[in-house]
Formats: sequence, structure tokens, C-alpha cells
Amino acid sequence: QVQLVESGGGLVQPGGSLRLSCAASGSIFSFNAMGWYRQAPGKGRESVAVITSGGTTNYADSVKGRFTISREYAKNTVYLQMNSLKPEDTAVYYCNARSGPSGYWGQGTQVTVSS
Repeated sequence: QVQLVESGGGLVQPGGSLRLSCAASGSIFSFNAMGWYRQAPGKGRESVAVITSGGTTNYADSVKGRFTISREYAKNTVYLQMNSLKPEDTAVYYCNARSGPSGYWGQGTQVTVSS
């Protein structure tokens, strides 16, 4: 069973930065794609950034130019660098991995952007 563990969330002021990490229990080579999703209070879960096995990245319009997804195969880890954070980025951020028809989720990490 694949396990994904997120870390790096916290409280940050508007304009600040955070880097989220998602560590997989196995090799991330096996995944077709990995991504970050978020869910704000009272809202549905939305895609933030995705990276495919071929290295193609896709971002939500709301985070383009501010967030960057990357991966480190040696550590089986995917990152989300978040810069110029805004209060509307406040949410629980979830890591997702897809392998064929199967999808896996982490437990989530809270990001709060507030002064």
C-alpha cells in the first residue's frame, strides 16, 4: 500500500513563502503523475499543481507564476514551492499520486496565510 506523507505547512504572512513536501513510501518512478490539491473551508477540493512522469507540469490559473511543483527521485519526494502567498491560498493541501487506475492521497497539511 502506497503511503504519502505531507509536511511543511504552517502559518505565514501574506507575501511570504512556504515549501510543502510529499514523501512517498515507495519509488515515485511508478506513478503516472503526482500533484497537489487543496481544500478551503466550505469549498471543494481543487487541483493546484500536477507533474507527470514525463515532467509536464500543469497549474491552476490562481497559482501560476507563484507556485512551482518539482520532484526529487532520490528522496521519492515531490515539492510545492509557494511564493507570494495570499490569504485566499489558505487551505488544507493534499498530495496525490496516480498509478494506472489507482489514486493515493496523503493526510493533508494546513496552510494558513494571515497577518
